[in-house]
Amino acid sequence: MGEVKSGSQSSESIAFRTEKDSMGEMQVPESAYYGAQTQRAVENFPISDLRFTRPMIFALGTVKAAAATTNLKLGILDDSFASHILAAAEEVVAGKLDEHFVVDIFQTGSGTSSNMNTNEVIANRAKEISKGEAAIHPNDHVNMSQSSNDVIPTAIHVALARELHSVTLPGLQALSQSLGAKAKEFATIVKTGRTHLQDATPIMLGQEFSGYQRQVDLAIERITRSLEAVYELPLGGTAVGTGLNTPPTFAAQAIAEIARRLDLPFVEATNHFEAQAAKDALVEMSGQLKTIACSLAKISNDIRWLGSGPRCGIGELQLPEVQPGSSIMPGKVNPVIAESVLMVCAQVVGNDAAITMGGHSGSNFELNVMMPVMGHNILESATLLGRASSNLATKCIDGIKPNETRLNELAEASIAICTALAPKIGYDASAKLAKESFTSGKPLRQVAKESGVLPEDEIDAILDLAAMTKPGL
Repeated sequence: MGEVKSGSQSSESIAFRTEKDSMGEMQVPESAYYGAQTQRAVENFPISDLRFTRPMIFALGTVKAAAATTNLKLGILDDSFASHILAAAEEVVAGKLDEHFVVDIFQTGSGTSSNMNTNEVIANRAKEISKGEAAIHPNDHVNMSQSSNDVIPTAIHVALARELHSVTLPGLQALSQSLGAKAKEFATIVKTGRTHLQDATPIMLGQEFSGYQRQVDLAIERITRSLEAVYELPLGGTAVGTGLNTPPTFAAQAIAEIARRLDLPFVEATNHFEAQAAKDALVEMSGQLKTIACSLAKISNDIRWLGSGPRCGIGELQLPEVQPGSSIMPGKVNPVIAESVLMVCAQVVGNDAAITMGGHSGSNFELNVMMPVMGHNILESATLLGRASSNLATKCIDGIKPNETRLNELAEASIAICTALAPKIGYDASAKLAKESFTSGKPLRQVAKESGVLPEDEIDAILDLAAMTKPGL
């Protein structure tokens, strides 16, 4: 194949070659490994700048390599074809041919255009590897025993499982460890609790952070539970789940090959008709990712509020200063890491809405026809949450310091500590002391002593802030 001329070139300066498919001839860039069907898709779907990213291209290459390996073992693909297809597929897996995956995400709902993009790239590269000796056909050989209808959902599941294991879960685990370390570090620091954005009874700062850690630990559990459905692969169902044009053992062997290659427990779908007609596993996992986004949003919002100030806010925490916060206000520093997490969370919630609609409205009869956007969105969500979690851990949580003076000042100033007096003097008498403390501006402890409701030493014992952070009367 020829080379595209260097520099910024108009389409007229690019060399083209003529390719044919079942619909006729197409002009394809000379340097492109893809062929006529991909070029038709490029022209048919000039919708966005979104393309399948590395995880999905990796998965497509893996599926094609596993299929070729299995077809060779089953004796239906000649070794002279299989070896070259495998070599080209491995280059797809390695990321050497990413620039040739050019189809818009908003394409045919089955992802047929992307499957053919893959078939054509592998076929043309395989022919090149064979030095033109092997007449490798994208449909007859690369797509043997397959259909877009089982390849694309299989690739989405493979890509998603890998991304969850390599990016999402490690990011969440790093965040959990950081929050757990802070929970231990802050275990003896008393602060005021808050409910309804109002003062509440005392809590240890470490207890507050232990709650954040538990949210993240539950996030890890949620992903792990839902991975079981993602591990089921529909490969081998071909067009509608029946396995037409496929050897009876192809599905089990090809999926076992994928599992072997990636060291993940992929299995053949229990029911191929469900696996191709519905995308409930993606909807389920997206729901878990949305829940995790809500958890991270709560944690990030709490942290930026607790660090608000430095003088005119809550100011209980000192967040790491990572960059100047204003182009006009000198010295201002903002909680930018937490803010970036909040934007990620918003994106994940939006992605989930599209995925939910894809599962809801895209599944008709034997095939879901919104798979490309569902795959793109759920992979983006998995990647964003993993990276944002890791970044939050290293660039924010790890560097948080408590402002103990401010923490103690606000804890002592809270009138909600009157709650501890209620079992001794009653709810109404305690409420009266709280109102007097608020009106006078005096600390609740001082007002209680001045009222004479109990001996001063007993009041001090009851209003022990640290004792209020544990069960007991």
